[in-house]
Amino acid sequence: MPTIRALRLAIPTLLLALAATGTQAQAPSKGEQTLKYRKAVYQTLVWNFAPMSAMAQGKVPFNAAEFEMRAARVAALTPMLAEGYSAESQNVTGSKAKPELWSNRADFDAKLQDLVDRSATLATVARGRDEAKTKAAFFDTAGTCKACHDKYKAD
Repeated sequence: MPTIRALRLAIPTLLLALAATGTQAQAPSKGEQTLKYRKAVYQTLVWNFAPMSAMAQGKVPFNAAEFEMRAARVAALTPMLAEGYSAESQNVTGSKAKPELWSNRADFDAKLQDLVDRSATLATVARGRDEAKTKAAFFDTAGTCKACHDKYKAD
């Protein structure tokens, strides 16, 4: 059986442990979760876009099969971006979205839809495995990305 002295030592330790547990971080907000999702989709896009860029620029040899696979992935991912821009994510710390994105939402949404459409076209063209046409479709898609980033992404 514990002694009174042992209990006197154990109780404050237990109370400190319980207090520390109560001060742990709260669950992420809906906006924080949305931003995390958005960043994950962009990271996956970059993972697939970068090798295509290297091929399109002639920095690495063109590999039609790999390009086709990556273009299909990009076409599947770009429609997922829309749900990453919910109103709850507007003022979340860590976002690189400029305030203009939220005040010009219709223009942003149109640019995002343009990216979805051009990504789908890129995937279709890449299936044809024509290097010149595929590179042209890639640069068209990349230009669409850049137009949106220039206007709505803070560096």
